[in-house]
This record gives sequence, structure tokens and C-alpha cells, in this order.
Amino acid sequence: MTATQGLHHVTAIAGDPQANIDFYIQGLGLRLVKKTVNFDDPGTYHLYYGDAQGRPGSLITFFPWKGVQQGRVGSGQSTTTALSVPAGSLGWWAKHFEALDIEATASSSSSTEERLFVRDPDGLQLELVASSLEDPRDPWDSASVPAEFAIRGQHSSVLTVRDPDATIRVLTEDLGLRIVSQTGGITRLAAGDGLPGDIVDVAASGDLAPGLTAGGTVHHIAFRVPDGAAQEQWRAELVDRGFDVTPILDRQYFTSIYFREPGGVLFEIATDTPGFNTDEPLLELGRSLKLPPWLEPSREAIEARVIPIVVPEENNPGLVLGQPE
Repeated sequence: MTATQGLHHVTAIAGDPQANIDFYIQGLGLRLVKKTVNFDDPGTYHLYYGDAQGRPGSLITFFPWKGVQQGRVGSGQSTTTALSVPAGSLGWWAKHFEALDIEATASSSSSTEERLFVRDPDGLQLELVASSLEDPRDPWDSASVPAEFAIRGQHSSVLTVRDPDATIRVLTEDLGLRIVSQTGGITRLAAGDGLPGDIVDVAASGDLAPGLTAGGTVHHIAFRVPDGAAQEQWRAELVDRGFDVTPILDRQYFTSIYFREPGGVLFEIATDTPGFNTDEPLLELGRSLKLPPWLEPSREAIEARVIPIVVPEENNPGLVLGQPE
């Protein structure tokens, strides 16, 4: 089987979409690269954040349902999403969060990594990771976060499961990752060059109760493949290995397949192509509500159902300030 190239995106569940937008654009300095709807439930948004182009590996996405039940972090989930920032930048981030009245705490430190823990408005567990491994990805240079401190993309995801060995077997034998370290009960695996964005940490859940997937929790994590041909090969081989895999689904900006690993975490395999500028210019990403062709005839009804939101002008640097959304 072709090995995955690393992480593609993480998708989580949120509550108020405006609070989500404000935190991820102004708090974390990410760019809203697509404002669309959940194709399986068009009454709610699907919001994508990432770098300037929304490149795979930079993406964190949300299904926001206002008033959603609060979830519970627990066994069978991706419990913490880590984002990569430059070495030496956590002091700036700590002051930035303090100025925004966002609680942030140093969660761990080692010779190779420093971590700052923070929760988003729905309680989603996030860490900013400053690693000794150089992250060569270009950041989004936002008005809120200068490029020298900015998030480069995903760093890693923590999978918390009852039987780590079974999950590790899937990651190594079926997805092509390799074990790079085992420290303190956590097994680190990596794809590709093992740089930030290529990493998955697997931890034993112990007596932790099963997670409840709702507000403030991760819905699924996605791994990268280059194109549809590679994805078709993945699907055929995963089915041959006994996994219950969905058909290939058109997500407009990539195509996807989904399956659950033995620990209960929902995995997605997503293509790098065609990308987020397929239906709007690069400078205007995230500005308008975009719908796939099969939902376009229902635009009026969909726009009447979704909650009005305001995207900060800093999201689109080529636009004139004060221009209506």
C-alpha cells in the first residue's frame, strides 16, 4: 500500500459559528479558506481554516451547531490537536492569549519540544508546539499574528484508545506510518519525513470513560493521499483487509473515504486535489458562502437556515476595508 503523506486535516464540532470564527482568525491567526455547509447536513456550516492557500496539513475544520450538546473527551477519540509554531515563539503566544483574556498554560517541555495548552470557545483541546525540528511551511501572515510567530499548520494529533497496540498496527501496517519513539506511555508515529504535520501520538486511555463526540471534540482526523487514483487503491486495499470503508465521497475541494480504526477513532483518507481555489479566487477565500453544484439549487433555503456570520476583513487582505460581505 502507498504510505500516507501525513495529516490532511482535523474536523471538530463547535457551537456558535461567530465565536469559532473570531477565535481561529483573530485568536490563532489562521485564515478562513472556505465558508461552506456540511454536505451531509446543509443546515449548518462547514468552516475550514488554514494557511494562505488552505494547503493540506495546514487545515482544521468545524461543523458549528449553535446550542450543540457539550461533548466529553475520552477513550476512542483524537483528544488533542497540536499546531506547529516556530521555536522560541511561545512567550509571544502567551502574551497574545493574555491580552485576549484566553487562558493558556505551559503543558510540557523537553529538549526537542515546548507546548502551550489552550482551549477554544467550545473547550476543544489544542496545543501550540514549538519544535526543534524546522517546519519549512510558509504561514499565513495575518493582522493578528505576525508571520515570525504564526502557526505553520498541524503538528500532530493524539489518539487516546483502550488498546494502543491495535491502533498502532493500523497506523503502521495499513497506513504506512513508522514508530519513531515510545516515551511515557505515548507511542509517536510519523509519515514521510517525520516533520511537523506528519506525526500521530497514540496513548492508552486506561480507565478514561468513552468519549462523547459533540461540542468541543474532534469528529475525525484525515490523512493525505495525492490524488483520486491513489485513493481508489487505498480503498480497495483497506476493504481487502477487512475494513468497513465508505464509498469515495466528493467534498468539492478533495475527495474522501472514511473508516474506523479498532480503538474507535474515525479516520478519513483525503486527496490533496483539487484544492480550495477551485470555486473562488485565492484573494477571496472564505468571503462568500460556497455550495457544491448539487446544493446550489437550494441556496435560498440554505441561506435562510444558516446563522448570519461576519468574517473579519483581515481574512482577505486584497479587499477594501468596510466593503460589505
